[in-house]
Amino acid sequence: ASISPDCQELKDKYDTCFNNWYSNKFLQGSIESDCDHLFTLYRACVWKAIHEKNIDRLIQDARKESPFREAPADPDA
Repeated sequence: ASISPDCQELKDKYDTCFNNWYSNKFLQGSIESDCDHLFTLYRACVWKAIHEKNIDRLIQDARKESPFREAPADPDA
């Protein structure tokens, strides 16, 4: 399940695309993904839900307590 019902359809489309790419292309030697556009849309939807639910504050607090060497990029920053 996705973090938000609004993102579920995008998640399903991305999962289907990724599984197809992995099985039929990646395992055959192709590293070029066919699913980048779907991942970008899904990630944007997830970040929107994270912001709407104020989970981004929890993420920021967790990063302060246990920082990464380099924090992953926030697509909305």
